[in-house]
Amino acid sequence: MGVGQKKIAVHDLEVGMFVSDLDRPWHQTPFPIQGFHIRSQNDLRALVSYCKWVSVDVAESRDTVELSRVVRPAFGARGQYKREGREELHLPPLSIREPVKYTDVTTLKREMKLSRRLLEDAGVALEQLYAAVSGQEARDLRPVAAVVSKMVRSVVRQPDALLWLSRIQQHDNHIYQHALNTSVWAIVCGRQLGLNEGLLNHLGLGCLLSQVGKTQLPEELLSQEGQLGPEEYALYRTYVDKGMAMLEKSGLSRAVLSVVQGHRERHNGSGFPVGVRGDRIPVLAKIAGLAEFFESLIEPRESLAEPMTPAKAVALLYDMRNIEFQDDLVESFIRAIGIYPTGSLVELTDGQRGIVISHSPERRLWPRVMVMTDRHHEPLKTARVVDLAKYNESRTAADIIAIKECLAHGTGGLDPVGYDVTGAESRWSLSRLVSR
Repeated sequence: MGVGQKKIAVHDLEVGMFVSDLDRPWHQTPFPIQGFHIRSQNDLRALVSYCKWVSVDVAESRDTVELSRVVRPAFGARGQYKREGREELHLPPLSIREPVKYTDVTTLKREMKLSRRLLEDAGVALEQLYAAVSGQEARDLRPVAAVVSKMVRSVVRQPDALLWLSRIQQHDNHIYQHALNTSVWAIVCGRQLGLNEGLLNHLGLGCLLSQVGKTQLPEELLSQEGQLGPEEYALYRTYVDKGMAMLEKSGLSRAVLSVVQGHRERHNGSGFPVGVRGDRIPVLAKIAGLAEFFESLIEPRESLAEPMTPAKAVALLYDMRNIEFQDDLVESFIRAIGIYPTGSLVELTDGQRGIVISHSPERRLWPRVMVMTDRHHEPLKTARVVDLAKYNESRTAADIIAIKECLAHGTGGLDPVGYDVTGAESRWSLSRLVSR
């Protein structure tokens, strides 16, 4: 059955409806993704303040929650309730002390050249550290800390370069790659929140060390992450405590250890190892947990099912606001990485296919895309970069080129490794790209 759209005044909206379109461009509103389910009265109030009417997908609408049966505490500061079997927890917005406002100070091309070896060095340092820790050898954290400091400085200068490199880098050991990618996502999110460089260093190092306890688990167990039975999952959950035991005499700061200990805790208390909730989870651990979960959704694993596309993973995160992750943290994460995060394989509305290399917060639906096929899906000899926001800026709706859909990992042999993203834009004009 097809999905039908219905135009409706915002005052007639109800919790449970799926909003598919607005009466104004999405980037002019605070909603971080295009298309979302209304899950609370806060969502309704936000829509009323920005729009007069919206379109809803009739077939997508969920059953409306009976709000009159929801019991809230006095003053409504920290209401909590259950919906569809999942407990929600509402907290005041995150408060970052003396937030830093970062701006890009270099180009993607220049930063990519500076950081190209950075993740390789990080992988080597991390592999050596994990081997030392698991073998009870002397643990020298200085090489890893030095790499984290370089990663932070790179993200501070230009966040997309390290994201791009981490998405296309290959590593033989899943644990190391997972830790590296989680660290990059987390640092990028922390930059968006305004964390100072010292906190970003604590966050990045904590993420790199967060997986160390997995070296004490059987390899066959790790190869089936996400498909574990009750007994296997009970053993899997011990990796956090094992990691803390391995690091307890390392001299690490409490901030770093809080990331290792708390990255699997969840906002509504459904996480592990302790099951703490809400404001009892340190902010750095909240960021790390969100980044680690996102990476687990999109990372390709040979032994597991096809990973989610980044766009679907973003939509899932948005639907988990105030359930497993705090709502304003989710929205900050999405603003930081975009609707189509760096590394997303996409198909454009004219049939060309490519990969997202960066995005603009002001034009979240129009990122920069490195196109690797023509409109007939035939591979190009040389990749070509198009900035959709700049290209569409002065064009009519009929002439706009946008992203049609996010593609699954490995679609059509789309492999960015064989193309040079740093020099592509300078050799090709936008008009030449879109005329094909």
